[in-house]
Amino acid sequence: QVQLVESGGGLVQAGGSLRLTCLASGSVDRISTMAWYRQAPGNERELVAQITSAGNTKYSDSIKGRFTISGENGMRTVYLQMNNLKPEDTAVYSCKGTTRPVEYIYWGQGTQVTVSA
Repeated sequence: QVQLVESGGGLVQAGGSLRLTCLASGSVDRISTMAWYRQAPGNERELVAQITSAGNTKYSDSIKGRFTISGENGMRTVYLQMNNLKPEDTAVYSCKGTTRPVEYIYWGQGTQVTVSA
């Protein structure tokens, strides 16, 4: 079992920055990938960024160059640094963890990010 808890969301003006944090507990040593997803009202949930236990990263084209995913202490803490935020970044951001060799998927409860124009 893995538990994921996000924090760091809030209200920010366009052009501002926020850093989201995802804290993992439980069977953290089995986590192979951590990812940030977001879902805006009326939209499907979309992948924002992901990082593997080897440190490989992947980003959505919509945020490339503005957001950075990083991890520390193994996969126990994963950050999403969000710079130059835009109103269209407004969404609930959720952390997802995937384990190996048996694939289990875990989600956090989400944190709201609101960017005002």
